[in-house]
Amino acid sequence: MNNINSGKKKLSQKQLDELFATLKARFEKNMSRHNGFEWSKVQAKLLIKSEKHWSLNEMERTGGEPDVIGFDKNSGDYIFYDCSAESPKGRRSLCYDRQALEARKENKPKNNAVDMADAIGIELLTEEQYRKLQKLGNFDLKTSSWVKTPADIRKLGGAIFCDRRYDTVFVYHNGADSYYAARGFRGLLKV
Repeated sequence: MNNINSGKKKLSQKQLDELFATLKARFEKNMSRHNGFEWSKVQAKLLIKSEKHWSLNEMERTGGEPDVIGFDKNSGDYIFYDCSAESPKGRRSLCYDRQALEARKENKPKNNAVDMADAIGIELLTEEQYRKLQKLGNFDLKTSSWVKTPADIRKLGGAIFCDRRYDTVFVYHNGADSYYAARGFRGLLKV
């Protein structure tokens, strides 16, 4: 896996143009995710929120396929979720958080979901946000995604993840130090 926290958090004009073209094409292809929204308004917001470009690009680079799924009326921000069909490829085989990673004595994964999300500059989806995503399509039919775990569960050593099977969204638990090739995480970014 590439080092996502390399210190270079500014995109070249070419990278930015490519990112905007990709986001626009995805936006136009998936209007059901953001019915009534206009790309020109999203792009105008993106242009003034340059500090978010790198994070959006990292979402894209790691396989998240970010797309607009909502608008926060309080903050005036557009909300991007990872909308890849399966949990992002570049963010799999991760345990839940640093504490879990450090607790593993052998066969440690390369990283953990909480630190990776922080390094990218995004938030892990909550269970509620994950369920909202699943109303926009069928996601994680073969994979699963860690979601933000309530403190009381994490305190006891567990963490939760979700997937979609049998046309139903399931929420499961596992030891926070577990990791699987088919489990990653999905995030969100407000722009």
